[in-house]
Amino acid sequence: MKAHDGMYIGGEWRAALGHDRIEVLNPADERPIASVPAGTAEDVDAAVRAARAAFPAWAATAPAERAALIGALRDVLVARKGEIAGTITAELGSPLGFSEMVHVGAPIAVASSYAELGASYAFEERIGNSTVLLEPVGVVGAITPWNYPLHQIVAKVAPALAAGCTIVLKPAEDTPLTAQLFADAVHEAGIPAGVFNLVTGTGPVAGQALAAHEGVDLVSFTGSTAVGKQIGATAGAAVKRVALELGGKSANVILPGADLAKAVAAGVGHVMNNAGQSCNALTRMLVHRDEYEEAVSLAAAAAAKYASGDPLDPGTRLGPVVSSKQRDRVRGFITKGVEEGARLVAGGPEAPHEQGYFIAPTVFADVTPGMTIAQEEIFGPVLSILSYEDQAEALAIANGTDYGLGGAVWAADEETAVAFARLMDTGQVDINGGRFNPLAPFGGYKKSGVGRELGPHGLAEYLQTKSLQF
Repeated sequence: MKAHDGMYIGGEWRAALGHDRIEVLNPADERPIASVPAGTAEDVDAAVRAARAAFPAWAATAPAERAALIGALRDVLVARKGEIAGTITAELGSPLGFSEMVHVGAPIAVASSYAELGASYAFEERIGNSTVLLEPVGVVGAITPWNYPLHQIVAKVAPALAAGCTIVLKPAEDTPLTAQLFADAVHEAGIPAGVFNLVTGTGPVAGQALAAHEGVDLVSFTGSTAVGKQIGATAGAAVKRVALELGGKSANVILPGADLAKAVAAGVGHVMNNAGQSCNALTRMLVHRDEYEEAVSLAAAAAAKYASGDPLDPGTRLGPVVSSKQRDRVRGFITKGVEEGARLVAGGPEAPHEQGYFIAPTVFADVTPGMTIAQEEIFGPVLSILSYEDQAEALAIANGTDYGLGGAVWAADEETAVAFARLMDTGQVDINGGRFNPLAPFGGYKKSGVGRELGPHGLAEYLQTKSLQF
């Protein structure tokens, strides 16, 4: 597996200033596939200085020219789609077909959206006797997670580039090879030196140094709520802007009259995709008590179709979770669910394979709102099914967690579903199986975060406002 032995800073690969390494494992067989440098605070400082130096010229570049370079970057990602998908499968464990279609396909769509939006966005407007200017915020420190390693990078880097910002990226230590391929794509696309910089490393060292650096104007972080709180406190102490996309415990509400079989099958699929490692996974399925047992049976049958195994096998639908730490965490939640009285109708904590960080597709019934598995983010292929008596109770359950990132509503008609969705305390709701929209804002209510990604709302995160009166 290809790996660079350095950091991408100032338009070139430079030797790391420290000597520590991060070993990258294949979660399907637990074998090492590569290693990358563990960046230090000095590496971060060099990258921020490069971004700072490149900022004036990049901010002054015409928006259409910046957008054209984003388009060139998109074209490189398209050309290298197979290589990137294979790398994601190797270091994350995602089935290859899912890597190609979602892990690479979605960020290509997002890059395309910013190639268009960056050229047409209104960076100034006239209000009364004022001209209002929208200007780049400056140097962005982007800290991305391992669960969608390319998508989360593109969702931050593309709008930052379109806005005229320069960037220092610190990717998750579990999936750094995808980030290195992205840096290669940036270089091949001809984006000027210093506009994008990459430092691999751990969160406590490189991530903390980036969040705290006085040369960073905005920190954009995607990850756990616990780490998001720490980054928010660090940024707040320095009075710098922060965007946080954090955890979720999304409700999938199936109202009476909906197509139950379709809604349950789609809901199970949403949880099992990417081995459940999605912040907006629909991990709580809410079903009316009159249809509850039927839904439980349908969910158990649907989960049985998610064959786990070698991610390179076309028949595999469920890969491993990313690491032994994540595997043990998910198993702990499953055990907790059993201990608290939930009924296990599919899967369980036992390992389905002798090797690899696999979790069996798991479905719990008889889950009550106060149970741990109904309140905390598990981040694995685990579904909890809850019952409700009427819409008021369903809404109380749906809104009854600290999170508010995603959600779904199924109903016999769109009007009923939309009316319910309007009352949900969450940032995005799919109506009767609504499709992903790369232009729609994505982000959370409550402890699911601050700010939005994707589309024009995502671009606005990287802009600051100035008004001229005359």
